[in-house]
Amino acid sequence: MTEEASARDCALIAAKAADAKKASDIVIQEVGAITSMADYFVIATAANNRQVDAVVDEVEKQLREQGNIKPIGREGLDEGVWALLDYGTVVVHVFQPEARDYYRLEDLWNDCPTIDIAEAGVTDAVYSERIARFLGMQEDGNR
Repeated sequence: MTEEASARDCALIAAKAADAKKASDIVIQEVGAITSMADYFVIATAANNRQVDAVVDEVEKQLREQGNIKPIGREGLDEGVWALLDYGTVVVHVFQPEARDYYRLEDLWNDCPTIDIAEAGVTDAVYSERIARFLGMQEDGNR
């Protein structure tokens, strides 16, 4: 049996999987110091219900294959506006734009450090103005 990947590695795998399905505004927050709920949140935006489903499917596939883990909980998949995959140490949130803007989940945890998704090999991530500001990005897209 293959060993389970670390929580940080799983967060990076999830971010790369979301990017592979063209999700935008991908943020990894290290929340473990503030909550016992998880060590990492991965938050991504998908344009519509179909893309939410595609992102969720790809995240599950890649974490199963590369991280050797399966979600212990799945929520919101019927509505497709905000889907959640709970892996215990990592929680993946996939929002449609309106819901992402309404809940602003990353702002609730803004004291937590963010992980640069370039660590996952994502080099051409797309960010809205609001999320780019949140991440402290410069106009050229660099941190």
